[in-house]
Amino acid sequence: MFNRRTLLGGLGAGVVSLATPWSRKLSWAAAGAAKGQLRFAFFTDVHARTEWGTPVAMAKAARTINAQKPDLVIAGGDLITDGFTSLPEQVAPRWDVYMKMHNAIDGDVHATIGNHDLVAANPADGSKPSAEFRNRLKLDRTFYTFDAMGYRVFVLDSINVIHGKLHYQGLIDLSQMEWLREELLKTPKEMPIVMVSHIPLLTAFYGATRGALEGGKPNRVMVNNRGVLNLFRDHNLLLVLQGHLHAQEIIRWRKTTFITGGAVCAKWWRGPWYSTEEGFNAITLKENHVD
Repeated sequence: MFNRRTLLGGLGAGVVSLATPWSRKLSWAAAGAAKGQLRFAFFTDVHARTEWGTPVAMAKAARTINAQKPDLVIAGGDLITDGFTSLPEQVAPRWDVYMKMHNAIDGDVHATIGNHDLVAANPADGSKPSAEFRNRLKLDRTFYTFDAMGYRVFVLDSINVIHGKLHYQGLIDLSQMEWLREELLKTPKEMPIVMVSHIPLLTAFYGATRGALEGGKPNRVMVNNRGVLNLFRDHNLLLVLQGHLHAQEIIRWRKTTFITGGAVCAKWWRGPWYSTEEGFNAITLKENHVD
């Protein structure tokens, strides 16, 4: 059983990266990123709940993020747990706990929606979906873009609700694809871009854990990832931040760095998951490098 001492200690150990094998600093060139330095924290998959002393651990996570003195903070989704099939009143205490952590973080926190954050998407009583994520975080919609120190950040909504036992799939729908096209027309081709998606666009997790011939299910990976990435082909897509899998992973593909950020909760608040401990990522974009 995952005890409170282990839970609190793990967050302190994972300041820069989430698991011991990732404790070394990683750096490589990224063309066109000479726009000054941007330091930010990327945390994902908190799965906030009220049991097991998790509010104490989440408060420690906020303090440890603040200690990094980031210019901004990005949250990768699944901020609460088990919202998908729950009613708003059932998950209100979890949102309250998460928002306490959220508000304790210095500066702006730019949040990505995850499948657990989509409250009442498929409740047992057939109620209509809730706008709880947008209401709590004061967002007009679940996908948006913002600029920071010469970098443009695209935050995507990768959760597409479907019928059947999977409940949802990783998909950027047609309306969001059109929005991406319009936003990219307004983005200089040399401008460095950071993209954020809860469900991964590119991952080796399933090949590593299940064998080279195995792929992820539609609710684990982005089913139209190539279409999304093709939109950015003539732009400077510097970095893609991902969540959902709770495992730390870094991939380089066509001059883009893909980071799957592990999880604040690791194995859903029960210890490490595939050797990834509790924590978050501290990332610096400086000149021609991603650190």
